[in-house]
Amino acid sequence: MSRPESPLEHSAATPVLSVRDLAISLPSGSDRSHAVEHISFDVRAGEIVCLLGESGSGKSVIAFSIMGLLPGNVRVSGGDLVLNGTALNGATGIDAAHLRAKRGTEMAMIFQEPMTALNPVMSCGEQLDELLAQHTSLPANARRAKVIAMFEAVKLPEPERIYASYPHQLSGGQRQRIMIAMALILEPKLLIADEPTTALDVTTQAEVLSLIKALQRERGTAVLFITHDMGVVAEIADRVVVLEQGKQVETGDTQTVLSAPREPYTQMLIASVPPIEPPVRASEFAGPPALRVESLCKTYLSGGWFQKRRETRAANLVSFDVRPGETVGIVGESGSGKSTVARCITRLIDPTKGTISLGEQALHLGSADELKLARKRIQIVFQDPYRSLDPRQRVGEAIIEGPLNFGVSRDAAMRRAKELMSLVRLSPEVLSRYPSEFSGGQRQRISIARALALDPEVLICDEAVSALDVSVQAQVLTLLEEIQARLKLAIVFITHDLRVAAQICDRVLVMSRGHVVEQGLTRDVFLSPQHEYTQALLASAPGRHFKFARNSA
Repeated sequence: MSRPESPLEHSAATPVLSVRDLAISLPSGSDRSHAVEHISFDVRAGEIVCLLGESGSGKSVIAFSIMGLLPGNVRVSGGDLVLNGTALNGATGIDAAHLRAKRGTEMAMIFQEPMTALNPVMSCGEQLDELLAQHTSLPANARRAKVIAMFEAVKLPEPERIYASYPHQLSGGQRQRIMIAMALILEPKLLIADEPTTALDVTTQAEVLSLIKALQRERGTAVLFITHDMGVVAEIADRVVVLEQGKQVETGDTQTVLSAPREPYTQMLIASVPPIEPPVRASEFAGPPALRVESLCKTYLSGGWFQKRRETRAANLVSFDVRPGETVGIVGESGSGKSTVARCITRLIDPTKGTISLGEQALHLGSADELKLARKRIQIVFQDPYRSLDPRQRVGEAIIEGPLNFGVSRDAAMRRAKELMSLVRLSPEVLSRYPSEFSGGQRQRISIARALALDPEVLICDEAVSALDVSVQAQVLTLLEEIQARLKLAIVFITHDLRVAAQICDRVLVMSRGHVVEQGLTRDVFLSPQHEYTQALLASAPGRHFKFARNSA
């Protein structure tokens, strides 16, 4: 009796998705004529193929073209897209109605940001029920049972409660699980995951990746996974397609591409991945602390006349100091209190208790005028520069605004702005442009220049590189270290990216639910974690044990 053919063996001849010589045209007036050109790959049943590349490489455009979701001024201008033997485009391709019918039933997509992809005015259960009502003839009670079973399959807690909950009432990881449940409930043959873990904490990211792998194995689903995170690629992918500026530069199995890349672009990407093992760094910094935080607490009270009064301790007895030239990291998951500490230090919110000293000045006691003067000495760089820069204000005006408020003449402030542009490796000519005219990495450089315009003694970076491509991230981190060495800045670096913390921080604090559970030299904490929460964080880092090529660049 012959052995049954496995899905992978069967799919060798019949891929679920076949992309051949794909070209997607951009509207006239764009920087280039095509979003992608000459793209070819297959995705087979039970296989995970990663599209890897930086922003602008064409990853998401390819996904939208497969789903038939390209905007009206962008079109597939060449090549073939074939799903389960059916052409999706071209002269023999199906029409819009048939393509719409295939969404959900034969192919589905998990979008990067579930909060914008989910309907905020419908409960999570209703959104999946709507999908079933549209594509099946199941009665209402059977649809509800199927949705609850799907929530259980993606390991959501209390499925009945989740069914009735709205997206804003759930955590980021839970919302992403809702998106996965929505994508899988009609059991499609192809699942497209577009950066589904980019904004998630490391432990939630590990859970979502494990879930996708488990569901893919159990159901034999073909998965096209889009990411710029090398750790995620190492963790989940069977094969990799590397894209650069719309061109396909390298393809192969994951082990070969990540450990022995052939192409210079792939080598550069991999060389930019920060190692998880911290280097040996200076352990002593001279002089008194530039910033000292002692027993900092921040408590929020909620509840009203007819509700039970609740007390939430966002930060509880947090203590640390930072000396000139030193970088102290604060790591932990969302909700751990990292950003609350940063906002208390800068007095964007008032601490409940504790002391904050900037040199000899007590920030927690200062009057409004004293606080204004102190803010010249302590500045913050936020996670999203596009939201922290006024889109209606030219870059030069944004940078000189602070100095002008402190009495610096316009000519002197503009001269300083030009110097800062050179410091962050941008041309002074860009001062006349608007934020929308820059890439994400360039906008973050502008945000750093704006923070430095007041010659601060302390710089707080709140997830300042978490949304950047790996190569841009490496450039910004190098830039920060160079600026720190030149200006002797004390830096508080807040992040959930353990690889980044390992490379840039001299000391690190690990926070969980408002408490500092462990702190010390970064190398000591990372190589010999004492607290179980720290151990769990480090164990969850994607690609932790993969040996990336380090001598390729």
